[in-house]
Amino acid sequence: MSRVYNFSAGPSMLPLEVLETAQREMLDYNGSGQSVMEMSHRSPVYDAIIKQTEADFRELMNIPDNYKVLFLQGGASTQFAAIPLNLMKNGKADYVVSGQFSGKAFKEAKKYGDAKCIATSEDKTFSYIPEITPDMVREDADYVHVCYNNTIFGTKYPEVPNVGDAVLVADMSSCITSEPVDVTKFGVIYAGAQKNMAPAGLTVVIIREDLLGNAREDIPTMLDYKTMADNDSMYNTPPCYAIYIAGLVYKWALKNGGLEAMKERNEKKAALLYDFLDQSKLFKATADKKCRSLMNVCFVTGDAELDKKFCNEAKDAGFVNLKGHRSVGGMRASIYNAMPYEGVAALVEFMKKFEAENA
Repeated sequence: MSRVYNFSAGPSMLPLEVLETAQREMLDYNGSGQSVMEMSHRSPVYDAIIKQTEADFRELMNIPDNYKVLFLQGGASTQFAAIPLNLMKNGKADYVVSGQFSGKAFKEAKKYGDAKCIATSEDKTFSYIPEITPDMVREDADYVHVCYNNTIFGTKYPEVPNVGDAVLVADMSSCITSEPVDVTKFGVIYAGAQKNMAPAGLTVVIIREDLLGNAREDIPTMLDYKTMADNDSMYNTPPCYAIYIAGLVYKWALKNGGLEAMKERNEKKAALLYDFLDQSKLFKATADKKCRSLMNVCFVTGDAELDKKFCNEAKDAGFVNLKGHRSVGGMRASIYNAMPYEGVAALVEFMKKFEAENA
């Protein structure tokens, strides 16, 4: 079997062990005589799967009992509307725009109330995380929304932003489960699963219970967090197979030391790549050093044609999906939990060779 090193920003690579387990269980899950893909979500067999998946996720993330875990559909982008529809009691919300997706979330929120951008890093092409302080937050704002890790620009909050007593809402799509997080500092955490947890199709929402039941009367039923919480994510057919895979990923992470171990692994991988970029004569990292992402490493040569040549030769060498987002160009190596250290080390060696031949 020949597998490439997949640096895709999402859908992204999954742990090989998880894929092998899913392969073994594809035709007959746990003696049921059926695949998880085809079993009823109302069956006792699947009920056990989704309950164990939630239990393992709670253990992995250390989620307190007064938070609900929701397994939803529609991608994280659907939450851009669901958040204001559920949380805008006073009709006001403050947003930090630190990249494309937080910008889209802000734009969506403006449809439903008084959404205000209180800080942005657009002035420097989102290469840094803007600082925020409690005095910047409106006293009557229902929540403050941030995107914790910016996939396109390779930046991440170095610490939980201080928003005072305001409810903090975070899109963690590209960094969830990559390191320990104090869930109690957030009112809502949401994430598309296709970057670090599962295949595309699943979105996970962690929400503090006191924030449920405040939705607008005209909210679509499928976007109402209370409806989904009251029905244990089973109001309609959930993304069954993606939830099953997420459960396998959570077990894999727990078996391999949990989030403390994931953080250590990820810091080691990122340091290897960033250290090379910082001394390279050809390649340059684009994110500010104080807020570099551990998950998405963005870099350029400064020559669009050379960037293209690098991506093409890298692909031929077995390093795929290194092309940067179409809006910014350059390169991006997404090194989520499932990417082994050996993959990053091999990439660095290839980059050294490319530099020697093209600098």
